[in-house]
Amino acid sequence: MVNIDNYMLTPDEILLGIARNEKSRRKERKMTQERLAELSGVSLGSIRRFEQTGDISLVSLLKIAIVLDETDALSSLFSKKIEYHTMKELLDAKRREG
Repeated sequence: MVNIDNYMLTPDEILLGIARNEKSRRKERKMTQERLAELSGVSLGSIRRFEQTGDISLVSLLKIAIVLDETDALSSLFSKKIEYHTMKELLDAKRREG
């Protein structure tokens, strides 16, 4: 099932949202851009560009996510989403898993 609401944002808007989230996580950890660059191995220029424009390579994004302990969302990207319509469906699926 395709959710049309997911297509209301442009790719640039999504990228900028990811960049805003990264910046928030970095600041929550009281980490400077310089320190994030040092820990992640991503150049300071790339981090600055990412936070301003959302532009970054996937490898650099993964490095930053590792440092900020935010890999779960990236790891599940494109994974199959399972929708349960009833509690019985959920419980049946859990029984099959384990």
